[in-house]
Amino acid sequence: MKLHGIVTKTTGSSTLVRLIDGTYLDCKLKGNFRIRDIRHTNPLAIGDRVEILYNPADRQGVITTISPRDNYIIRKATKLSKASHVIAANLDHAFLVVTLAHPRTSNGFIDRFLVTATGYYIPASLIFNKCDLHTPADKQDMETLSAIYRAAGYPCYEVSALTGYGIETLQPLLSGKLSLFSGHSGAGKSALIHAIDPALNPRTGSISEVHKKGMHTTTFAEMYTLTSGGYIVDTPGIKEFGLIDFDPSEIPRCFPEMERLLPYCQYKNCSHTHEPDCAVKEGLEKGTVSRLRYNSYLSILNDR
Repeated sequence: MKLHGIVTKTTGSSTLVRLIDGTYLDCKLKGNFRIRDIRHTNPLAIGDRVEILYNPADRQGVITTISPRDNYIIRKATKLSKASHVIAANLDHAFLVVTLAHPRTSNGFIDRFLVTATGYYIPASLIFNKCDLHTPADKQDMETLSAIYRAAGYPCYEVSALTGYGIETLQPLLSGKLSLFSGHSGAGKSALIHAIDPALNPRTGSISEVHKKGMHTTTFAEMYTLTSGGYIVDTPGIKEFGLIDFDPSEIPRCFPEMERLLPYCQYKNCSHTHEPDCAVKEGLEKGTVSRLRYNSYLSILNDR
């Protein structure tokens, strides 16, 4: 019997698939998929659309076909590795949960995540969580960062999973869509999901008092069905976000504010680094292009 569904959780040894009728089935992956592409650490990702061969006698499904992906979020498996890890696929939107402290989310981490989302044509937004903990200085920092990223083209939202502040602005954005929530451990992704839909209870954790960093609670990425319709993917905390499979010539288009200025540069393939009559460098001098974002851009180019 052939069945079709979408991957909602995979632990490496087993995979949970949501079938078209809304029921769930434990499946195994056909063996040849594991050696077909050694550059990926995981042949299956949350959100993959699959075909299953089901044997009612042993109540076990075998995934025989993975449909081509519309898009995906991908990162280096480790800093020194050439392998990649696909976080989730076929997404309608990617949300990065950002915290200004305990743990702090660096703008470099933010920009690498956004470059990946933009590079694979996934709309992305930033969620500044834990606003109930913001000092006046934190509040000013958040407003500054929000202005920079909104100007670049990324919506920003200020929320508190603890108090519920701002949650109502997120709920309509998720309805009927497959959305990803990503970020550092301790940023409050799981608590945020519970605040958005109290029927969902992903595991939540605390902050290490020694290192002021998040402690892993979500071990594997998992897709949850929202009561209001739609799906949300909760991911394990990510410490670093290494880019992979990007040619240096692709990086400028992954910074929307720079791509908009490219037609005004003297050269059509301007790298915005050393060329004369560069509109981006002129924007830097005038203050219309963010120095923070430009420095991230240079850092990404130098990592290639």
